[in-house]
Amino acid sequence: MNTENFIPLSTLSIHYKVELTFFDNLNEIGLIEIQTINQTQYVHQDSIYEIEKIIRLHQELDVNIEGIDVVFNLLQKIDALQTELLLVRNRLQLYEN
Repeated sequence: MNTENFIPLSTLSIHYKVELTFFDNLNEIGLIEIQTINQTQYVHQDSIYEIEKIIRLHQELDVNIEGIDVVFNLLQKIDALQTELLLVRNRLQLYEN
């Protein structure tokens, strides 16, 4: 498998100053997806934005991993509700005109 679009967890661990077990815990609860290629663990580069948000919550606000999971679930629900609200508003505008 080509590792061109993947970043090794060891690199992320050094860069963000977190333990490798932190990423394992995130993977266990489903917040990130770890790929193992040639006995090296990687994450896809598209996951970096989410990983940075998670690390900021953990380091700056001292939120534990379970709390991060709750926050991300609530954010997903908010996004879904905002999308639904936009659809309803658009439908309502059709009837008003």
